[in-house]
Formats: sequence, C-alpha cells, structure tokens
Amino acid sequence: MAKKTPVHTFSSALEYLAGHQFDVSASREGSAAKAFQVRKYGCAAELAAAPDGSTLVLSRPGWVLGGQISRLVDRGYQKFLKTPKLEIPATADHLRAIHEFSEELKEAAGSSSLYNESLGTTSDRYLYDRVKGRE
Repeated sequence: MAKKTPVHTFSSALEYLAGHQFDVSASREGSAAKAFQVRKYGCAAELAAAPDGSTLVLSRPGWVLGGQISRLVDRGYQKFLKTPKLEIPATADHLRAIHEFSEELKEAAGSSSLYNESLGTTSDRYLYDRVKGRE
C-alpha cells in the first residue's frame, strides 16, 4: 500500500496561519525544538512538524492566562480555565474564542473536524462532583 502524503504540510499550515491574522512565533523555552506557538483571539496552541511533514499539535488550544496556555476543566456546574498557578471561571466569550480558534487551527492543519467538537468547546478534563460510594 502506498504511503499517503499529507494534504497540508507544516510549512503551508504556518503560511496559512500567518496569512489569516494568527501571530506565529518560535515556541517558548521548555518546549520541543522547532516548535511554534500560534495565537489569535486571546488563545494559543503549540505546533511542530510531524515526521511525515504534517502538522502536529503539541499543546491543545487554550486561553492564554498569565502568559501560559490554560486547560479547560469542566466541573459539571461550571467550566474553568486552569494553569499551574491560576484558575478562573470560563465565560461564554472565552469558550467562543477557544472554539473558533480550534476550528481555524484544524482547517490550517488539514485535520478532520469531529461532530461533537464542531457543536461546541470540549474540555480537557471532566471533574464532576460525586456522591461518596457511588461511582
């Protein structure tokens, strides 16, 4: 079976993002070499080239909070933006921005858009309250 070539290469994805008003810069310290951080709408994600030339998302898209990319945590009653040092309640504007950023990033990378993710923002973690003894 012949190996598929990626529809969107990493370099074409970076060009697309830069041409669509994304801020593209070399990733911050502590990340993989040759990684890039892309930002738009107050959100960010880290990207790198995969061995096959396609785009690899190193960190999921999230709101930039205190200079770090936050993770979206769902506690059942409220969604929160969480970094190692900060945690704040997510507003509808935060969720809308993360959703739009994610969809544009998928389009640039040539990733498939899943039905449940297209409906709205999905969380990184789900931490619902539980009644003791009931799992």
